[in-house]
Amino acid sequence: MSILKNKIDFVALVAVNGANPNGDPNAENMPRVDDEMYGEISSGCIHRKIRNRMQDMGHNIFIQSEDRTTDGYVCLSDRAKALFTEPNNIEKCKEEACKKWLDVRAFGQVFALQKGNTSFGIRGPVTTHEAYSVDPVIIDSFGITKSVNGLPPKNDSHMSSDRMGTKHFVKFGLYIVKGAINVQLAEKTGFTEEDAEVVKKAIATMFVNDASAARPEGSMEVIKLYWFKHNCKDGQYSSAQVHRSVKVRLKDSCTIPRSVHDYDISVDELYGLDYEDVKGVC
Repeated sequence: MSILKNKIDFVALVAVNGANPNGDPNAENMPRVDDEMYGEISSGCIHRKIRNRMQDMGHNIFIQSEDRTTDGYVCLSDRAKALFTEPNNIEKCKEEACKKWLDVRAFGQVFALQKGNTSFGIRGPVTTHEAYSVDPVIIDSFGITKSVNGLPPKNDSHMSSDRMGTKHFVKFGLYIVKGAINVQLAEKTGFTEEDAEVVKKAIATMFVNDASAARPEGSMEVIKLYWFKHNCKDGQYSSAQVHRSVKVRLKDSCTIPRSVHDYDISVDELYGLDYEDVKGVC
């Protein structure tokens, strides 16, 4: 396996149809939006979905979701301490963590171990922006009821307080996910060309095995993934220039977008920089 030698930039287009792509715990789990009602998906949420797909593909992951734990450890410090052969040797711990866990090689990690052990951080080569919708989104909310009480009723109504609730979802939104892979940091973590291919596949299939009541099967879809591979370590162009080269514009005949077909999508050519147009999978 060879260490990554060429900078990579990527842009993914994600369509949301009747789903909550990323609930905000500070707003009753409503879909995240900014002050102008543009939809938002946090980078942490994006990394979680990429990690899940890495795990689905059989790779070792350090930050495992509680319901997807494969090694029996219930907290990160226990998982880390089980690996580290010399807990107070930072360089040795970094080497072991990067060799063992793909998400550490990719995203980096802060290891805050228990008292008596050295804590340290690793900077990873793969970074993503917060994802925002191209246009403001419309959020629908409706009341829901359970057919049975979850808790004993407190009065004669025979209905407990948890019997009723609210569900929120984005009617439609087209979100742009931007990111890059830095070669200098790849050299430090041992991130390889093969690892980059795994990340590419994970992004293109982000919503496979991700269905839930908030995100029904088929309601989240990676429409396009544009994968730009430069011909040098530092890149022929800045990441900002590459990300701007992907143009997504609402068609003149449309005022309120209802599907991805309401948009014109194109890529401005950057001389000497080729890209791969990867078809997404929902």
